[in-house]
Amino acid sequence: MASFNPFKIQNKQKRSEVHVKQKKQKENAKRDERMRRRRHEDKNPQLREARRTKNVPKTIDSKRTWDAANPEDEVDGKLGMSVDVLNPKRRKVAEEEKQVPEEINPEEHQEDGEDVQQVIAPDTDAEVDEVDSMLGSDSEDENEDAELDGRKQEPPDRAPSEAPSVAPSAATAATDLNLTPEALIQRFPRLFNTAEHDPKVLITTSINSTLHWEAQLLTSLFPNSRYVRRTAHFHSYKYSIREIAKYASGRDFTHVAVLSEEFKRPKGLDIVHLPDGPMFHFSISNWVEGARIPGHGNPTNHYPELILNGFRTPLGLLAAHLFKSLFPPRPDIQGRQAVTLHNQRDYIFLRRHRYVFRDKRATEKSIQGADGKLMKGVEDIRAGLQELGPRFTLKLRRVDKGIQRMSGQEWEWKAHDEKVRTRFSL
Repeated sequence: MASFNPFKIQNKQKRSEVHVKQKKQKENAKRDERMRRRRHEDKNPQLREARRTKNVPKTIDSKRTWDAANPEDEVDGKLGMSVDVLNPKRRKVAEEEKQVPEEINPEEHQEDGEDVQQVIAPDTDAEVDEVDSMLGSDSEDENEDAELDGRKQEPPDRAPSEAPSVAPSAATAATDLNLTPEALIQRFPRLFNTAEHDPKVLITTSINSTLHWEAQLLTSLFPNSRYVRRTAHFHSYKYSIREIAKYASGRDFTHVAVLSEEFKRPKGLDIVHLPDGPMFHFSISNWVEGARIPGHGNPTNHYPELILNGFRTPLGLLAAHLFKSLFPPRPDIQGRQAVTLHNQRDYIFLRRHRYVFRDKRATEKSIQGADGKLMKGVEDIRAGLQELGPRFTLKLRRVDKGIQRMSGQEWEWKAHDEKVRTRFSL
């Protein structure tokens, strides 16, 4: 007897009913198998851990390829090389190259009647406060008394996280700007030396632009910024970017941001580091202002906290330092605002949120660490986020040596760079 093939049924309605029936049977079989596996894993948790360890999804980020850089290219700090600067092995080598002081023999420096343990480490037996500084500590009463006396207290250092992320990934790792190659610092000294003065940004648009409201929104994103319209009158003089940069540099501005448009929507963002560059060209996509975000909040004038994620190459660290120079290095913690620049596959996602700590509801689960155990000290606390906007996505297209293309390029995106899908520039 020949096997039954439902696709050869002549009646269309009957053929559809048979197809739906077979599809439901397959879904029911998968669900029964999943529930059976769940019952076995509840009895033997090690089976679930082994399955999760084995079934790790393969993504483009996990398959990322790096260039085999020569030592000369690394010393020169070429921006076109895709080299993992934040690699733990490279970090270990860099730490070993630093001059490490020789070990000190405590007995040689011990005075008469002095304890050896005090010479080695006088605070080794001091107990470490395991409570998060943002949630409370034993010194709250002392801080309150100091505030009543009018004394200015330095904000306590935030305690490190007790456990890593549940799904740690190199793409979501925080960027360590201290590992920036010396060649980049020597090539762009003014960009990396931002401790002299606070940033001051002049925001403008392209000629005859209609993005006045969008440019005004950028003034709320970048602190100490000011929006100046470029004239659209037919008989008026059209100032170039070089002339605007010279004007802004003479008035203590540190950056000039030019917002360009296409079809009356933001399409590009050019940032000039004054007085002589470099100049970064970004393309903008997925622009959404805060008023269109459901449940959005209204930003305040507090300096936000800056979060930089996923910048790993020399070019990525250069872009990260540019964003760092746009925000003051002294965030207002009481404002509870955070600006996140997350780089993934050479696309930089910009988000701005306000966070708050609240009590855990009865229907919510407690916070667990990467090992699956509850984190101590935060069992009854949850963190909430409220997006402020605007949100958009940036992609770096070009880095000019000076101002505009005629000054020459340090790096420029080319179409053939994306033929290898596992190679990224940032």
